[in-house]
Amino acid sequence: MARRLTLSTPRPEVTVVEKEMATGRHQTSRNSGVVHAGLYYAPGSAKAALSREGVRRLRRYCADRGLPYDEVGKLVVALDEAEDEGLRTIEARARTNGVPGLRRLGPGELREVEPHVVGLAALHSPTTAITDFALVAAALLADAASAGAVVVTGFEVTGLDHRGTRVDVRAADGRRIVADRVVLAGGLHADRLARLAGDGPSPSIVPFRGEYHRLVPSAEHLVRGLVYPVPDPRYPFLGVHLTKRVDGSVLLGPNAVLATAREGYRRRDVDLDVVRELVSSRGFLRFARANLRTGVHEVLGSLSRHAFVERVRRYVPAIGDADVVPAAAGVRAQAMDRDGALVEDFRFSRVGSVLCIRNAPSPAATASLAIADLVVDRLDLG
Repeated sequence: MARRLTLSTPRPEVTVVEKEMATGRHQTSRNSGVVHAGLYYAPGSAKAALSREGVRRLRRYCADRGLPYDEVGKLVVALDEAEDEGLRTIEARARTNGVPGLRRLGPGELREVEPHVVGLAALHSPTTAITDFALVAAALLADAASAGAVVVTGFEVTGLDHRGTRVDVRAADGRRIVADRVVLAGGLHADRLARLAGDGPSPSIVPFRGEYHRLVPSAEHLVRGLVYPVPDPRYPFLGVHLTKRVDGSVLLGPNAVLATAREGYRRRDVDLDVVRELVSSRGFLRFARANLRTGVHEVLGSLSRHAFVERVRRYVPAIGDADVVPAAAGVRAQAMDRDGALVEDFRFSRVGSVLCIRNAPSPAATASLAIADLVVDRLDLG
């Protein structure tokens, strides 16, 4: 968004404030690096439209800036007849969304794409790609800075005070910036920042830790690209998958376990304010009751590497416990409405001169260049 604003005419003065001492420390650099082609998203949704436009823009941007972008392809694999029905639904959505090059594969054909993968059927998306979003974010920021944007780090926002048409943005250390327009893109702290601006409490952010493992180098040949399960419609997350990275490594995961801190990358990371918010939320408790069985299953995979590997072996039987080692975890900022329903699409709100991005789920990284256009249009810069 900062980069896009510096391309506007007339060009506004742009300041990026960042809580950390460097940008992109959280969701940006702790994800699988997949550039999503738009397979899963409901036709007509913002996710569907923004992902397809985002892919086109991101592919071109990476080429222009010399950033990694590798179309390794994705297989979505059905293991039985019930999953095959889900696979057909995904295929119909993907074709409606204009995902190019789709092929439905039988068991033999899918092994031509991924020789070590087993399944009843698969959907192959050859243009699904991988990149390094931390490098992408750094390049975007460098573009913005070279065009005159100011980047202020270590600026933890603790106040947003409306002064007529202007906003005082206050930091924990006493620093203050006065702005005509403010965009809140706080990720894991999106709801807290929105409340500071005077917006309502819903949706709230519930942090889910995604724990990854990776294949040891001697086993990396077992996966060529991306291998995904057919999502369980009873559960809001995609499930454990196998992901080739631009450095040649292969990630396994993530699972999805409740985190007890907004930046709770380890089990021992506990923020009592977050815990109190969760146990006092009727919506979250309703969600927890409805997903208790799946939640227990995810916790088991978190506590037991063997249980985690067994899920992966359903798709790649050649992978054994000794082939897998822990990798860095990430935390997903999952927006939840008052009734416990997870917010599936992008959601924005406006409070005076402040535009709040209340939910920016995957494929937000894929769609970032397209989202920037959308946000700048909503700023009414004149």
